[in-house]
Amino acid sequence: MTITLALMRRNLQVFFRDKLNVFFSLLGAIVLFLLYALFLGNSQVNSISDSLPGVPRSDVAHFMNAWMFSGIVLITTVTTGLAALSALVEDSQTGRFKDFLVSPIKKAPLVAGYVLSAAVVAIIMSTFTLVFSVVYLWAIDGHLMGTGPILRSFGYVILCALAFTALSAFLVSFMTTVASQAALNTIVGTLTGFIAAAYIPIVAFPQTVANVVSALPWAQGGMLLRREFASEALASITASDSGAEESLRSGFGLDLSVGSWEVPALFTIFFLVAITLLFTGIGAVRIRSRIS
Repeated sequence: MTITLALMRRNLQVFFRDKLNVFFSLLGAIVLFLLYALFLGNSQVNSISDSLPGVPRSDVAHFMNAWMFSGIVLITTVTTGLAALSALVEDSQTGRFKDFLVSPIKKAPLVAGYVLSAAVVAIIMSTFTLVFSVVYLWAIDGHLMGTGPILRSFGYVILCALAFTALSAFLVSFMTTVASQAALNTIVGTLTGFIAAAYIPIVAFPQTVANVVSALPWAQGGMLLRREFASEALASITASDSGAEESLRSGFGLDLSVGSWEVPALFTIFFLVAITLLFTGIGAVRIRSRIS
């Protein structure tokens, strides 16, 4: 355990010392914020306002902001853990693994040091993003999330961070150079916004694509966070029209369906736990073989 903690501390220092790497780990979230702040947000607010005459535009804007920030938090749980695993690829490329192997360090603590430090990075960065989102919504929209939604969101952040870091560890185990790792970071950071239905609402997808996206863990993790961030705001703007609430819940990914099956929140939680356990095991085996 002492060796694992020492390696975790070293890997955390390596990640946070590289300010550019920290910035690029948040690039997907920053892109989403800029897209909605500069381009997409106003058109979405106008569209919903037109369909809900009499509802204050500020309330509709709050719903869209809450929906957007849930996507930002979700993307952060994916990209930051992946970026933190760059230490693994760099150590492999530079031959530091050989230094570790000639020292009295077993492979298991070494593997745990890489995976756990990446998970800690994802949790820290995602928690920071969660806090920033809550404060922003309070400062700009004048709406403060309740204690219950904040605590549940924090729990979902930890769950998503662990699950997606485990997936990232599996993917990174195939990377052999820092350049290939950087390319993977770029691809994942770009695609996550789409496959999590964060850049555009899921109602904009063709039905077949919507079914595929809804079956993926990224959209389902986003669903958990959207319910905590945006359910109250949505209920407020559709108080006099239950049909509109149901339509917007499914259209903006607060409820997900694969065909005629509506994805339950409990299923998503077990799904993410299963991903965490499965890919942590597979990734650890592959990383162990890389070190060998």
